[in-house]
Amino acid sequence: QVQPVESGGGLVQAGGSLRLSCAPSGRTFTMGWFRQAPGKEREFVAAISWSSSGTNYAGSVKGRFTISRDNAKNTVYLQMNNLKPEDTAVYYCAASTAPIAVVTSTAYTYWGQGTQVTVSS
Repeated sequence: QVQPVESGGGLVQAGGSLRLSCAPSGRTFTMGWFRQAPGKEREFVAAISWSSSGTNYAGSVKGRFTISRDNAKNTVYLQMNNLKPEDTAVYYCAASTAPIAVVTSTAYTYWGQGTQVTVSS
């Protein structure tokens, strides 16, 4: 069992960067990032398998966001570059017992409380 806690959110201008962290990540868990904008459903952002051998990204963030993990530090990261106003949302970290980098929220059992990311134009 893990209880992820996100950090690193904040306010940034369009084109800027932020790095989100999530700890503890659970060394044997697949970890994922999801986001929810006001008035919208929660959506998948990125996921990484426990061994880092597999990753998945939503099409809207591919090439701009990078998910990584440091199992020695029990932490997962989401590096977000070239941020856009449409990236504004609450970002959630979640842990799954699935052996691969799953993209569906129902595969994730443990969720953090979220961290706000706001991108101004």
